[in-house]
Amino acid sequence: MMHRPAVILAAGLFGVLVTGGAANADAWLPLGDGYITTEPKRGNVFVCQTRFGGGGAFREGDWIRGDRWNPDLKPVVDGSVSWPNARVDIAVEGAERVVCANGLPTHPTGSYPVSRSDDAWQYDRNPNRITAQEVLLRLPADPRPAARPSCVPMGMIGFAVTGAAIFNALDGLGRDAAAHEILDACDGHPERSGAYHYHGPSPCSAESDAPVGFALDGFGIYGVYGEDGDEILNADLDACHGHVATVTWNGRRQRIYHYHMTREYPYTLGCYTGTPVSLGRQDARGGGRGGNRGGEAGGAPMRGGAPVAGRPGGDPLAAAAAELGVDVDTLRRAVGPPPPDIDRAARRLGIDSDRLRAVMQRHRPR
Repeated sequence: MMHRPAVILAAGLFGVLVTGGAANADAWLPLGDGYITTEPKRGNVFVCQTRFGGGGAFREGDWIRGDRWNPDLKPVVDGSVSWPNARVDIAVEGAERVVCANGLPTHPTGSYPVSRSDDAWQYDRNPNRITAQEVLLRLPADPRPAARPSCVPMGMIGFAVTGAAIFNALDGLGRDAAAHEILDACDGHPERSGAYHYHGPSPCSAESDAPVGFALDGFGIYGVYGEDGDEILNADLDACHGHVATVTWNGRRQRIYHYHMTREYPYTLGCYTGTPVSLGRQDARGGGRGGNRGGEAGGAPMRGGAPVAGRPGGDPLAAAAAELGVDVDTLRRAVGPPPPDIDRAARRLGIDSDRLRAVMQRHRPR
């Protein structure tokens, strides 16, 4: 059985050192199950939905004990599949940071779908294949905080410089995905459209003071260590999982706001500090691969199975849907004809009625 590698060498190399013996006592982490909110709160995911459709891993192992879990004891999806056609191009063009990629990682991955002969099959039978995507993101090159934080949807909330999508910390049941789902040695796996993604920090991302990725609001996402070389903890960060510190940004050292990956839940973003670019269609069913039913529901719109993103703005209802993390047609059906029944719509969408009312008011036609 493969278990969590102790060391993985990134930057084009894929070396794995597997350690045996007793698990490291320091490796036990708090389990994130239940830490979901409808408002920004440190150590939680402020997620755009409260209903979850299921799927993902169907069995727990001895790496989860009560309210703790140990990544060193967790199985790893077998295999080392290279992707020589991986393409990632990130460039600043005027006021925008443009990401053009095909969604294939620049590092090897596990073998998907998970094979019956793989020990991971006993816990998580991911049936999805990794496939190329068409990724086009136009992010603000120098983002600014919004008037208030906003929720993160299920699906892509950021993009890693390795070519993988970055999702929030939750699986299809709203659980701690990093703890429950069986991932490969780079801590990634595909969802049902074939998009390979992380739910947290990847050991295959090079640690430096440059971003390991970019959130959809344009702010940089950095690794698990801060400017002093110490590991970043939740206590060092705000509710959205960011803070102000000196990092390399746009090629020079700057003291700016940015996010961090952490080993602690929620691993990636707890919410958006800035205004995320609209991804158009947001899947109201949320994350989770759907188990054997077929795939993790992503948040990005699909064009031939590809996530595509544009600039903020446009149709007010579409803007409200993007902020809520639901499909615009789903929102339109839920609210009905004028005047909208907000309470009924909130029940149908699984969203707090006060929050829905505030978002609809914010995006009302002028």
